[in-house]
Amino acid sequence: MSFPGSPANLQAVGAWFEESFRTRGEMGASVSIWQHGQEVLSLAHGYRDRAHTREWERDTLVPVWSATKGPAAVCCLLALEEAGIPLECPVAEVWPEFAGGGKSSISLIHLLSHTAGLCALDERAPIDDYDAVVEALERQRPLWEPGTRQGYHARTFGFLLDEIVRRLTEAESLGEYYREVFGGPMALDFWIGLPSAQWDRVSPVYPGKISIANSNQPFIKAFNTAGTLTQRTFTSPFGLNAVSDFNQSEMWSRGYASMGGVGSAQGLAKFYAMLAQGGVWNGVQVVPETVVRRFEKTLTQEVDSVLLTPIAFSTGMMKDPLNEEPESDGGKLRQLYGPSRRAYGHPGAGGSLAFADPESGISFAYTMNQMEIGALPGERVLGLVQALYGG
Repeated sequence: MSFPGSPANLQAVGAWFEESFRTRGEMGASVSIWQHGQEVLSLAHGYRDRAHTREWERDTLVPVWSATKGPAAVCCLLALEEAGIPLECPVAEVWPEFAGGGKSSISLIHLLSHTAGLCALDERAPIDDYDAVVEALERQRPLWEPGTRQGYHARTFGFLLDEIVRRLTEAESLGEYYREVFGGPMALDFWIGLPSAQWDRVSPVYPGKISIANSNQPFIKAFNTAGTLTQRTFTSPFGLNAVSDFNQSEMWSRGYASMGGVGSAQGLAKFYAMLAQGGVWNGVQVVPETVVRRFEKTLTQEVDSVLLTPIAFSTGMMKDPLNEEPESDGGKLRQLYGPSRRAYGHPGAGGSLAFADPESGISFAYTMNQMEIGALPGERVLGLVQALYGG
C-alpha cells in the first residue's frame, strides 16, 4: 500500500471520480480531502439538474442525509463534557421526563451507540412537530433490553441528541449549538438548519433506481416490507419519506439532527479535519482530546437489527466492522473509512460519506445529488476511498 494522500493516490482519486460521470451514473458530485489541516484535493464536476442546465460547482450545497449524524454526535458529546456529565450517566438525569416507559436505566452511552431500543416509535408522531416527537420518545418503552442489542436509530437518534443539547446549553437547538461552536468559528460550509440566504446554492437530490441486482438485498427487502423493524425505524417519526421531500427549503431550515444537514464536501471534510487533528483547529483545542478519542473506540458490533448487515459503532460515530471469525486475521469486513482501525465517520443515504483518519491525519468527504440504492455507500465513493489509500 502506498502512502495515503500521496500525489499518485490523489491522482487516482481524480481518475475514479471522472470515470464515475462516464460509466457509473454520477450527475453532480464533489470530493474534498484534507491532510494535517490542509485541503490537498478538491474536486467538483457535473450538474445540479437532470436537464444539465445548472453546473455543479465546488461550493454547491446538497442534503447529506445521515452524514449529519457525525457532527450531531460531536455536538452532544461536547455539551455533555462541558456540563461535566459522564456518558455512563442515565439519560433521565439530564432529561427527567425521559424515564417514562420504564427507561430510567437507559444511559447516554446506550443512545449514542444505537443500543437503547428506541429506533422505532409505537405512537404516530409527525416528524415536523418536535415537541410531539420528544413526548412520544418520553412515553416509548424500549423495544429490547437496553445494551443487549444493536439497532440503527435512523431518525430518532437526532431528536434524542437534540433534546439533550437543549437541556444542557442555552442553544435553542442542536443545529444552533453546532453553528455557534463549530460552523461559525470554523467558517464551515455545512449547516444543521440552513438559513434562507443559502437556499439558492442547494442542489436537489434524485432517487436511485431499484434493479434486479440490488432488490434482493436483505435491507432493501425489509425496508419495503410493512411491519418490519427496518421499515418502522425509517418511518418513525412519520413524514419526509420521499426523496423529493428533501428538496424543500422548509426541510433544509428545520435542522433535523439525524438527516437534515445541508452542505458542501469541503464543509464536511473541514469539520472532520479538525477531528483528525485530535480536536485542534488553528492551534485551538476546539474539542477536548478525551472526547475525540471516544470516536475511535468501537463500543458495539453485530449484524444490526435495522440495517441487517454487520455494523460497528463508537460513541455516535460509525466504524468499519472487523472480521470476528476465529480463523480470520481480525481485519476489516469493509473499508468505508480506509484501512486504519482508528478511522471513523458516518455515511448518508444514497452515498454521501465523511470521515476522519487520525492515524494518517486525513479527512474525507464526498457529496452528490444522484443517489444510489442501499443502506451503505456504493461503488462510486468506495472506489474513491480505495484510490486514496492506494488499494
